[in-house]
Amino acid sequence: MPVSAIEKTIRQLNPLPREFYNPDPRKVGPELLGKILVRRDGRQLLAARIVELEAYLGKDDPAAHSFRGRTARNAIMFGPPGFAYVYFIYGNHYCLNVTCQPEGIAHALLFRAVEPLVGLEAMARARGITLDGPRSLRNLTSGPGRMAEAFGVTRVRDNGDDFTTPKSGLTIVDDGYRVKKVVVTKRIGITKAADLPLRYLIGGNAFVSGTARLNSGNETT
Repeated sequence: MPVSAIEKTIRQLNPLPREFYNPDPRKVGPELLGKILVRRDGRQLLAARIVELEAYLGKDDPAAHSFRGRTARNAIMFGPPGFAYVYFIYGNHYCLNVTCQPEGIAHALLFRAVEPLVGLEAMARARGITLDGPRSLRNLTSGPGRMAEAFGVTRVRDNGDDFTTPKSGLTIVDDGYRVKKVVVTKRIGITKAADLPLRYLIGGNAFVSGTARLNSGNETT
């Protein structure tokens, strides 16, 4: 099968450096929108543009897994920035996060939705669905559980992966895409500290989850 132009480009790009993830996730989140999440598995490549994220702020955030301190489950969150933190939720799906801030500060960004670019059929097989129209395409990676399943994310496979090294199975690259409108809203799908404006998304993107809630957000550029 011919390799698309965007796949050729992605294969040539280096991962974002560790210093990119060093600031507060409230700064990193809007800047991470539009970047490309990449899964490499041998010659197989999956890639999708990041369109929705949520920030979690450690000891200052009752909704964060690190709110009550370090445990075996959340230890990755307390490490250096730029690492994958994966957890299993509701007994049926995984969620993928990237750590932010210097070691000892357990902040992170949850990947809530991505727009698929490369490897769509492989993503569909991983999800056990058939791509038969715009709705099925949107459902492929809209929502944290769906996108994690599409990328084959599991705790055993990915927890602790370093996003900043090309040798990692998961990386994030920048192809120069410019986001025209960033929307900031309250977080969704949680009950604790749900009113905090810590959800970041690309305005108007069809792959964002919970699009009916966008009207309550604030736009930035």
